[in-house]
Amino acid sequence: MDPLAMFIVVRRDLIKTLAWPLGSVIAQGSHAATAALWKFRAHPDTEAYAAPDNIDRMHKVVYELKNESQLAALAARLEERGIEHYLWREQPENMLTALATRPYRKSEVGDAFKKCGLFR
Repeated sequence: MDPLAMFIVVRRDLIKTLAWPLGSVIAQGSHAATAALWKFRAHPDTEAYAAPDNIDRMHKVVYELKNESQLAALAARLEERGIEHYLWREQPENMLTALATRPYRKSEVGDAFKKCGLFR
């Protein structure tokens, strides 16, 4: 089985180095995911993912990277590969904090996240 899933990546240093509360970091991933759903709302995979008969079966994979430079590098790699995503920039701090893809099947994009660990 290879269901549609959103791939979300947040920065670990927001917790470890900058001492952000866990809830604030979760909010960053939520912002990125919501923005990605909205930005790519007309894509057939997004429509299928958010369809009323699928609403209780949504899948998400949440990864972490160490810092802002790693997040920016991942975003650049996704751009190069044509993987549609939204890179969240928190304001007023003006810092990259998270990104989320539109819904994809893991078989399509999973290898793009091989340098990311699962968020723990």
